[in-house]
Amino acid sequence: MSETEVLVQKIVEGIQEKKGYKIVVADLTKIGDTICKYFVICQGNSPSHVSAITDEVREFVRKNTDIKPIGTDGLNNCEWVAMDYSDVMVHIFLPEIREYYNLEHLWADAKLKAIPDLD
Repeated sequence: MSETEVLVQKIVEGIQEKKGYKIVVADLTKIGDTICKYFVICQGNSPSHVSAITDEVREFVRKNTDIKPIGTDGLNNCEWVAMDYSDVMVHIFLPEIREYYNLEHLWADAKLKAIPDLD
């Protein structure tokens, strides 16, 4: 497993720790001219839930891989937070904002993998 694939796995586990749901991993490695290799997309129930998922991903990934995000944007309103891990972009949405931007369909050429919700 590559370092990037391990990073994706740890991001997903961090999301699951805080009960983030409807997780989708978009594999962009076969698409030319992309800003990264993977998108990890998920959602939370409220702005405070989105914020908690963001904090957990940051800490969980740092603790398990020693990798920190290059940048994080969207924490001012927590409707859509983007975390930049260089090869991996993490998008944490409120449901209605995710539906509006519909990133999964924007990258229709990507190989999408839905991660089952933990109950």
